[in-house]
Amino acid sequence: MKRISIPLTVAVVSLAATLAPVISPAGPAGAQDAPSDRITWDKCPAEITPVPIPKGMQCGTLKVPLDYSDPDGKTIDIAVSRLASTKPDKRRGILVTNPGGPSSGEGYPAMLVAMGLPQSVRDSYDVIGFDPRGIARSTPVTCDLTEEQYLTGNIPPYALDAADVTERAAQSKQIAQQCATSKTSWMLPHINPANTARDMDRIRAALGESKLSYAGASWGTHLGAVYATLFPQRGDRIVLDSNLAPGGWDYASNRLWSQGVEDTFPAFAKFAAANHREYGLGKTPAQVRATYFELAERLEKKPIETPDGPFDHAAFRLINFGLLYGPTQLPLLADIWKAVDANQPPPPLPGGDAVGDVDNLISGRYYMICNDARWPKSVSTYQRNVAVDRIRFPLFGAAGANITPCAYWPDPAEPQVRITDQGPSNVLMVQNLRDPATPLDGAREMRAALGERATMVTADQSGHGVYPAGKNRCANHAVTTYLVTGERPSRDYHCSADH
Repeated sequence: MKRISIPLTVAVVSLAATLAPVISPAGPAGAQDAPSDRITWDKCPAEITPVPIPKGMQCGTLKVPLDYSDPDGKTIDIAVSRLASTKPDKRRGILVTNPGGPSSGEGYPAMLVAMGLPQSVRDSYDVIGFDPRGIARSTPVTCDLTEEQYLTGNIPPYALDAADVTERAAQSKQIAQQCATSKTSWMLPHINPANTARDMDRIRAALGESKLSYAGASWGTHLGAVYATLFPQRGDRIVLDSNLAPGGWDYASNRLWSQGVEDTFPAFAKFAAANHREYGLGKTPAQVRATYFELAERLEKKPIETPDGPFDHAAFRLINFGLLYGPTQLPLLADIWKAVDANQPPPPLPGGDAVGDVDNLISGRYYMICNDARWPKSVSTYQRNVAVDRIRFPLFGAAGANITPCAYWPDPAEPQVRITDQGPSNVLMVQNLRDPATPLDGAREMRAALGERATMVTADQSGHGVYPAGKNRCANHAVTTYLVTGERPSRDYHCSADH
């Protein structure tokens, strides 16, 4: 198979529960305190993470019901990891983690250590990672995607007009049909956030814990909110970092990306303008913004040929979205612009060649997100919204509003879990003011839905992700203090920028 460059966004980038009567968390299908399989721990394989595996980290597998309304029926495997506390006198319990995506999380404890997870947190908890059902080393799903279908991952391309939406609709319908007829389609109705939350509770029970603490980022905030709703008394300290709105990854959240790009682009424009001598992209942020549209228009007329195929305006806009995720990526983004301005192929992205099972990564996300929320079915709805958002958010609006395979998905097997304020006040939300993937507006909606269950700390910085890799010491301190001591801010507050 030809090796292809995958945009970073492929590797990147909802509740009183409204459930089917047979899947009530209080009934047999949801009660997890019955005898549970144990996890047999072994050495973790190196391929689960690009960073070194910390000493003592272990991996194992847990069998869980495919269908929680039939708990004695067919089972699937969930891959689990554990980085155990070495300080029994300080250990509080388990901290289940999720990096978002949805994507592999078995290696996430190692990533957290590499990002600077404080030793005090590691002492307080066994840090637990897991691959959500259907993804990576958990029983995996497929849509039998082709290389061409990999290219945008789960992010629809920027549509120039209604005809582009129609073309993408045909492609999306084909992908949905492939998912529905693949060799793993028997799993399709049961891959959703609610069942993934139930899997988390099975992990808790298998580890012999009465409660779990949780730290989830991005899509992981949705998963954490679902867990806190389905199992309100089994959550200890819940941290939600870079928050989706309470509807999870749905069409509304796709459209919010466009606001997020508008929010975060000024950080790049300021950087490029300050380094005009090196990059030549504009002496002021306004000039840099004008250059963006000039380069995109040039690529509309004539894409740049690369070893991996044409690099066009949609790929340019997509890479901008992905590289706005973190301030450290701004020099690379400027290098890409500089190459495009010279009509040269852009430099490769870090780790740009496809690694791992890209089909499973993208397919697993379709299974998970399309099974959760209801998406508009009418192509004309997407055409209308693309036309509106192209004007409202010219940087990325006609991508965020474009159609996806979820438009052609069967209706979810169970209603989406609805986030509410019912339950203990044990949720800490942390959120950057400027975030391309999970903008502040979505976090505010989640904060309103959780009501008195939550407090929210905002940080005056750009990028996707606050803790622990973010540079805002005030926000990081709030999370560490809550996880270690249980002290949570009594009210919402804002952390000013660190200089």
